[in-house]
Amino acid sequence: MRERVAIIDYGSGNLRSVERALSRAATEGGRNIRLERVTTADDLMRADRAVLPGVGAFAACRQGLLAIPGMWEALGRFAESGRPLLGICVGMQLMAEVGLEHGAHQGLGWFRAEVRALEAKPPTIRIPHMGWNRLRLTSAGTHHPLFADIDDGAYVYFVHSYALDLVEESPLLATAEHGRRFAAAVGRGAVVGTQFHPEKSQRTGLAILRNFLTWQP
Repeated sequence: MRERVAIIDYGSGNLRSVERALSRAATEGGRNIRLERVTTADDLMRADRAVLPGVGAFAACRQGLLAIPGMWEALGRFAESGRPLLGICVGMQLMAEVGLEHGAHQGLGWFRAEVRALEAKPPTIRIPHMGWNRLRLTSAGTHHPLFADIDDGAYVYFVHSYALDLVEESPLLATAEHGRRFAAAVGRGAVVGTQFHPEKSQRTGLAILRNFLTWQP
């Protein structure tokens, strides 16, 4: 039986790129999956694992999810069910308690964290942070299935101006540096998030997506 992998479509995110990367990762990993763009809470709850992409501002992405009846609550139920859920970029940021982009906006609250702006200092640091950067795995990240066979210091692709500031570091799986150290990946239970875009991170990104598709929390 093919596993159903949901990509949550709420009007934000480069869905086609995510679909292509997941399809290729599944083929390379020998996984028999059915990719589905889901636009309702019921469709999400029928999936075996899910991806929450996100591009743009925190508040706009939040509003996009809230505009789908029951989706915000369904995400919480899905996370509690133990089925794997991957948040990408703003999809990861939405998992924080609050986003501070153009005001304060409540997040899903799965991680004790605030989403704060990166700082353009020293003057050579440009915002948004756009391009390739090294991934530094924490001890937890080194042992997490999402980063199996991923080298510490591997390059991944970022596009963002805001990042998670964690109150506690136990969920921290990887960091990166751009003006300051920030959370590049977090995880707790069956929920993981990456600030970088694995779908744009070439071989390393495909390996991470393969790991996500085979991960059994």
